[in-house]
Amino acid sequence: MRNLFLIFFLITTSLIQAQMADCTDPLAKNFNPKATLNDGSCEYKKVKTKAESTQKLSDTLRETSGLIAFDNLLWTHNDDHDITIYGLDTLGAIKKKIKLEKVTNTDWEEITQDSNSLYIGDFGNNYQGNRRDLHILRIEKKSFLTNTPIIDTIAFSYADQTDFSIQKPNTTNFDCEAFVVTKDSIYLFTKQWKSNKTGIYTIPKQTGNHIAQLKQTIDTKGLITAATYLESKKLITLCGYSKHGKPFLYLLYDFKNNNFSSGNKRRINLQFSFHQIEGISTTDGLHYYLTNEALILKPILNVQQQMHYIDLSSILQSYLHN
Repeated sequence: MRNLFLIFFLITTSLIQAQMADCTDPLAKNFNPKATLNDGSCEYKKVKTKAESTQKLSDTLRETSGLIAFDNLLWTHNDDHDITIYGLDTLGAIKKKIKLEKVTNTDWEEITQDSNSLYIGDFGNNYQGNRRDLHILRIEKKSFLTNTPIIDTIAFSYADQTDFSIQKPNTTNFDCEAFVVTKDSIYLFTKQWKSNKTGIYTIPKQTGNHIAQLKQTIDTKGLITAATYLESKKLITLCGYSKHGKPFLYLLYDFKNNNFSSGNKRRINLQFSFHQIEGISTTDGLHYYLTNEALILKPILNVQQQMHYIDLSSILQSYLHN
């Protein structure tokens, strides 16, 4: 019996050691080379990065508010009234325009995609915080490219929003400017204006009316305005800015299933002053395009609408090619 207990003890100890949970990222301050399971505890030194290049955008895109890479172009839109989607080349020049008929643009804040469809989020809610018409337009890609877009609607409300009285501008927890789609769900990243945190809500990827359920809250220490997702690589890159207008990226990667906060969480500050970065896109997780809307408060600020190219190879190369 004693020998059996000893064997059991040795096997159990070996299994525990083989599945040690700790920080698994070699770039982290607290990297544990013995760890085999990422427990989300990695901590990082503060990092700043700058754009490799910056291009001014057309005045037509003064309120650019989303960005995706699709059909060899970068597609963006404005966040108010305009119902046209603009295809840009990598120098920011408009190469194609597709107008979405029979829809309205109350506050289009983001565009994303899956293999079959484009999705536009009409869910901006910062002005009074009491919108009851939050929804996402889903557009079939094939019809979009033939300039005959077939569109349906995914409507939602937040499970934890019970007060729909008028709020002061920029005070609500129910303002969304970023989302991603997975194989079966949509994940919304909200701006919690007072706490500077981000709520992650989920709804089904189906037409109809849905109740968005809060799954997680992440302390991004800033207002998230756009997201891009490489599902096969378990990498979400968010962008946003602080309450003082300082832009940043926020990386979520090496997470478990769709529990986005269970893996590495890393903030990358951008070396721009007072830019409202509103759109982000990547095809490989290493190289990114970002857009910012115009921010003109003369004589203090005169930031034009622009597109920036960012290289994160030094940060994500080892993870993506591991």
